[in-house]
This record gives sequence, structure tokens and C-alpha cells, in this order.
Amino acid sequence: MPKIEGIIRIDPYRIKVPKDFVQGMKTDGIIYVDETLESELEIDSVRQVANVATLPGIVGNSLAMPDIHTGYGFPIGGVAAFDAEDGVISPGGVGYDINCGVRLLKSNLTKEEVKPKIKDLIDLLYIHIPSGVGSTGKIKLSPEDAKKVVRKGAIWAVEQGYGEADDLQKIESNGCLEGADPEVISKKAYERGKDQLGTLGSGNHFLEVQYVDEVYEPEIASAMGLFKNQITVMIHSGSRGFGHQICDDYVREMLQAAKKYGIELPDKELACAPFRSKEGQRYFAAMKGAANYAWANRQCLMHWTREVFLKLFKLSPRDLAMTVVFDVAHNIAKEELHTVGGKKIRLVVHRKGATRAFPKGHPELPQVYSNIGQPVIIPGDMGRVSFVLVGEEKAMQETFGSTCHGAGRILSRSQAIKRAKGRSIRDEMAEKGIIVRAAGKETLAEEMPDAYKDVSNVVDVVHNAGIARKVVKLRPLGVIKG
Repeated sequence: MPKIEGIIRIDPYRIKVPKDFVQGMKTDGIIYVDETLESELEIDSVRQVANVATLPGIVGNSLAMPDIHTGYGFPIGGVAAFDAEDGVISPGGVGYDINCGVRLLKSNLTKEEVKPKIKDLIDLLYIHIPSGVGSTGKIKLSPEDAKKVVRKGAIWAVEQGYGEADDLQKIESNGCLEGADPEVISKKAYERGKDQLGTLGSGNHFLEVQYVDEVYEPEIASAMGLFKNQITVMIHSGSRGFGHQICDDYVREMLQAAKKYGIELPDKELACAPFRSKEGQRYFAAMKGAANYAWANRQCLMHWTREVFLKLFKLSPRDLAMTVVFDVAHNIAKEELHTVGGKKIRLVVHRKGATRAFPKGHPELPQVYSNIGQPVIIPGDMGRVSFVLVGEEKAMQETFGSTCHGAGRILSRSQAIKRAKGRSIRDEMAEKGIIVRAAGKETLAEEMPDAYKDVSNVVDVVHNAGIARKVVKLRPLGVIKG
């Protein structure tokens, strides 16, 4: 792509989108990219970084991570913090798939034990894990149960027998955001969500069986319970049609709210309301409910994954020892305390296609990780690798404790389908030793490796910029695509 005029390189890993890039910017934009990734930048996503900087109450810079690409209103890979007292909250800064996120599981199994059975394993997982557009699961929620999921999140799933209480300790916010309000969620959202709990969904959602290919930080890896050639499982899913409908409902409400409060929007997709307003608080309470649904969803998916492993490998739960390394959201807005200009300020931090990356000693970390920092899970595409990193102090100083969330698309879904014409993506994956199952050829075409940036480049940027540190590299053996 041609170089974008007006942006300024600050250092090898950051560029600045100056305050005069679009009219009305209140602060600069900062995008974490090296020269290679800069060449892949879309002008529309850079303009979105600039547009976010026009919103009332923004604190610090409008930020984007190296996996940046054009999204709805905010760029995917975007991070923006707003003063909780005089700033806004925006559904576009969270995204349609509220609390789309990643859960990483570890086990006692090794690559050598699993590889001979990988085809059988992926076939079994594909049977037991519902996936694809509009997929429905084994759980049918009554109206009363749906409201309990909204309030309790992963806690509800554990109470129903989907996993263990210990699982909750290694989930961001323990798998439940307090303050979710079932009454501010539409009937249509409940209708869409009633039979989708415990489903992977479609698009870039996946379940991947991997092994630890490389260890960069042995002590930190050991503290996470990770070792070379160990089998891990990564689950990437969100709040399904439930969260999508909540976003859809509130985008419409926020457009009216922006007019009511006299907020000028450079793009209607940035629809927002003052955080402390009635509309702002209604959306925040509904968003929390969708986030809790997503954590319950990943909890159920993990439970069935465990059952498949136990059945195929004929192990006791103790011998399998399949437990959570961490579960982190990457489409969410959270009220957090941050130090800005030497003062602690309460902020509403929007992370859209961006992952929390808190350093060691942070009070929100599980005790087991207080001495190493928060595990950061960065999936790649299905044909390459993924990474586990750890949050660094510099992230608190520069990015409100945030980092990238994945590889980031470089081809739209329609472009990917066009490029895949005449190819068998399944066969190409098999040649690399990766077994893939998906609802259809089109899904595999949309999600082929060529559609994504190389996650190794993306992760190198955040590692070298000092906001998150590489701990281990994971390589896929088998993948289920939504």
C-alpha cells in the first residue's frame, strides 16, 4: 500500500497520527507498527484512530495495536480511555461481539502422545463442540436462567456442573462483571441467545489443539505451568447473537443520545453517550451482561473439550490435568483506575480487538500471577503459530495496560474467498501437518492464513516496544473453525 501522508514515525515501533490529521482531534493518535506493518496500514483504519481522538473526554492518546484494521467506528486493534466523569462510552469501541476473547488450557499430555490420534481428536471435538453460523448448543436457556447467566457469567456455568470452581480464578474478572442488569437487555437479544450458549460460532472463532513449540522465558512459563512439547488448547469465542443484538440495539439508542447531548460525531458509527448519563449506564450494564454470557460460553466449551480428551485418551481428570492458564477478553469496556500525569484517575477503557496486559503486582491479577504479570494470549491464523506473553509495566505507562489481540486481517472475507478459488485450503493445511474441520469450504477460504498478517511480526512489535513480553510460542496440530 502507498505510504499514508501526514503520519510521523516516532521510533522503530510507533507512528503518530498528529492532532491536525482530521478536524476536531483533541489528542494525537499513536499506532504501534514497525516499517513492515506500516506498509499494510489502511487509510480508513488510520482515519478511525483520528476520529476516536475527537470524542469528548478522551484521556491520553487514541491508540492502536499492530494488528490494526478497519472496524465499525473504532479500528479493530483500538484502545481509547475516557474520563469516567466527563467522557463517553461507545458501543463501537467495544464491537458487536462483546467479550469476544480467548481461553488457553494446558494439560499433562505431550505432542508425542497426541499427534498419532490428532485426526480422531479433532473429529470428536467437531462432533461435540457446536460451530458455524447460527449454531445452537445442548443448553436451552429458560428466561429465568438467561437472566442468571447475565448476572453470574462463568459462575453460573460452574454451578450447573460445567467445570470446577478453581477454573474461575484464572479468568479475567473471575468470569463475572458485577453490575450487569438483565432488565436493560431486549427480548430480541434473549431470543437470539437462548440456545447459543456453549457454541463456538462462526467467522474467526475457533478451537485449536496446539503444542508448546518454543519457550522464551523458562521461569515465567513454569509459573504458568507451561513446558516444551506440552499439549494446550485455545478457545476463541464470544457472546454470539446475544452480544451482537445488544450492540445493535444500543448503537441506535446512542445515535439519539449523541444528538440529545450535543455530541458532534465525525462518523455515525462512533455513536456514544456520556458515561454517567442514563443511556451510558444502560449500555454499560447491558454490555456487562453480554460479557458474562461470553465467559459462561467459553466455560461450557472448555468443559466439553475436557470430556472429549478424557474419553479419547482414557485418562482420569487428575492425570489429564486440563486446567485454565488464563481467559482474557478482547472486545470490552471497563472502568479502571490509571495514573495519568501523576494522578490516579477513573477511566472507561475501551479495548476493541485489544487485550488487557497488566504487569506483575497489579491488584486485579490472580494471586498465582502477581509475581510474573498477566498472561496475554495472542492467537495467530490456523496455519502459523500463536503466542503467550506477559504484561509489562510499560503498558501501564503507554497503553492503559493493553496490547494486541491477534494477527489482524489484511484481506476482507470476500477478497479471501476470491484468492482461494481453485485451491483446497484443507489440503494445504494437511500438508503442513494440521488437521482442520469447518462447517464449509467458504469458512476455510475466509480464514486461510493469507487473509491475516503474520502474527510473529505483530507480536515482535509489542515485545520490542516493551508493552508485553514473549513467554512461549504455540504451534497448531488441529483446528475447528466456526
